Amino acid sequence: MACCDLREELNCSVCLNVYTDPVMLICGHNFCRTCILSVLGTQTESAFYTCPECRVEFLEWPDLHRNRKLCNIVEQFLSAHSELSESAIVCTYCIHSPVPALKSCLMCEASLCDTHLKIHSKLEDHILTDPTTCFKNIKCSTHKKVLEYYCCEDSTCVCAHCCLAGDHRGHTVELITEAFEKKQEKLRLVLHKLKKEKKVYNERLQNLQLQTHKVLQKAAEATEEVSVLIRDIREKLKMIESDILREISEQENELSCNILDKIEQLEIKKAELTRHISYMKVLSTTSDPFTILQIEESLPADSCDAWESDYKDIPSTVYLDKELILDSLQTNLDRFVAYVQTKRMFLVAPSGGPSQPGTLGKLGRHLATPCRRNTHSHAVVRSHALIRSRTRSYIRSVRTHTRL
Repeated sequence: MACCDLREELNCSVCLNVYTDPVMLICGHNFCRTCILSVLGTQTESAFYTCPECRVEFLEWPDLHRNRKLCNIVEQFLSAHSELSESAIVCTYCIHSPVPALKSCLMCEASLCDTHLKIHSKLEDHILTDPTTCFKNIKCSTHKKVLEYYCCEDSTCVCAHCCLAGDHRGHTVELITEAFEKKQEKLRLVLHKLKKEKKVYNERLQNLQLQTHKVLQKAAEATEEVSVLIRDIREKLKMIESDILREISEQENELSCNILDKIEQLEIKKAELTRHISYMKVLSTTSDPFTILQIEESLPADSCDAWESDYKDIPSTVYLDKELILDSLQTNLDRFVAYVQTKRMFLVAPSGGPSQPGTLGKLGRHLATPCRRNTHSHAVVRSHALIRSRTRSYIRSVRTHTRL
């Protein structure tokens, strides 16, 4: 009823509806802006203007002041009215404004507020329930009577006529209240069971999340260790390359020194030959026979043979000692493969063996089965054997090509 009284106070006396943009005259009365403008517009030909409610006269067009407080009250009232009409069950007999219902009468099929509930019939046929709008679900569709019993055989709600002379005659029935309590008890048991299952799943989920965190952590550690191993392998390969190149450089320097010595010797021989040739040219152009015959020849008879023997000591083609280079390469590669094998045994510990400080071993034991670990170990061993086999095959092919 308080809601009805408030609505009456918020009604415009001109349109009899809730205020819309309320304005106030000097006399203190409020009207909708459009309503008061319409009324004052009809009074322009009169000598004065009057208030539609108290009839106070104004000689000039009255000032219209917007009533902000009343505007806020109207907005709040309309908002509450909208929420009430959308969600709550209202009284069937309060037609002027919606009022929340307290009870619903199954006989009258009506919802009642506190005021109408006091004057409602108190007969036993008028059964009161919680507020509802679905009266069809509470009454028997055949006899139009209130559903009071529950048929255990057909699992449906029935009225008294259905139990006595209807389709459910002779069936086991219970009062709806008793069946409702039993059903609630079953639902409580099901709810308890579901909560236990949810708790178990939550624990499993937390465990899996923890395992995921551990996997990420172990994978990060394994990545770091593998990166360090790869850097070590690259350094080892650079060392091997440096050793082989140093061996080649030493052979190059040795051969170059020998060749330079031969070149120096040949240059000396060449200079001597040039001097002898110039001298012989001078003698060959002399016309005095006595001069030529009296001069002893300074050129030894076996000088040409000596030059030819010196020239034969110079090889026509110079070769590096590839056998020595390939032996050094094979030795270094064998050491490299042994180094990688040692690192593999350090990182991947065998199942059942002593624990190793490597992270990959712990990660493998944590995530993989022994069968998978053995498969991984065999794969690594096969890869190392393949590396050694291909390296040796390459070295043999190079040696064969060198001999040819």
